[in-house]
Amino acid sequence: MFGWNSFDLKIGNIEKKIHKSARAGKKMHFALIDPDMRKLSTEQISQRCKKLGEWGTDAVLVGGSTHFRRNDVDATIEAIRSACSIPIVLYPSKPGALSEKADGILFMSLLNSRDPWWISEAQTKAAAWVKNSGLEVMPMAYLIVSPGMTVGRVGKAKLIKHKEISRAVGYAIAAQLFGFRIVYLEAGSGASKPVPVEMVRAVKNSLDVPLIVGGGIRDAQTARERLEAGADIIVTGTAIENDIQKHEAVVRAIKGF
Repeated sequence: MFGWNSFDLKIGNIEKKIHKSARAGKKMHFALIDPDMRKLSTEQISQRCKKLGEWGTDAVLVGGSTHFRRNDVDATIEAIRSACSIPIVLYPSKPGALSEKADGILFMSLLNSRDPWWISEAQTKAAAWVKNSGLEVMPMAYLIVSPGMTVGRVGKAKLIKHKEISRAVGYAIAAQLFGFRIVYLEAGSGASKPVPVEMVRAVKNSLDVPLIVGGGIRDAQTARERLEAGADIIVTGTAIENDIQKHEAVVRAIKGF
């Protein structure tokens, strides 16, 4: 006997909403908040999340950088909780980015990394903790598209170039066959160019699971184009850090699509 009763393998409430929304054609917005306190103070995080809650953001991802401590993750989550009731999902960049204060975790593999650490080894370091944490676990394949930015460099990604649509599709199909329940196409925070529309469309047409798209999405039109191509969830982060008021139009466009 393996004692599976201690670990719920079923899809949790956050992921149920993701799949239900994707089937219904309802689009979702996820905000990315970096726990690096050099970017935003806890007060600024609370102020921004209050606005995001008013605009209808569906989840807040906490993670993205490697320049933080465990205490910073906890403080970030507490600042979010104090301002809104949006579900909080860990978006870990290292095993030390974990916190039981969150609601869920994207348990992800950077499939196009050249380094086995980012594909599976880092995950083995955290697996036992995640299993026993009580967090909702969402298995996700992470694919880095050019220009990749910091995540591409740190993750040692063999970047998917904009013209390599068939390669992106191949990764996405393989991810679903491996059993990942979500696929994320990421151009990198602050990217000068987002994931191309043609790639979003081709990948979505090849999948039966929800598709997240992020990186370089700064305005409503850019978001709408990727939603029209099939993205189920749009993630924005840098734009939220820079000017939350200007970002309202982006969130409203996603939620009103």
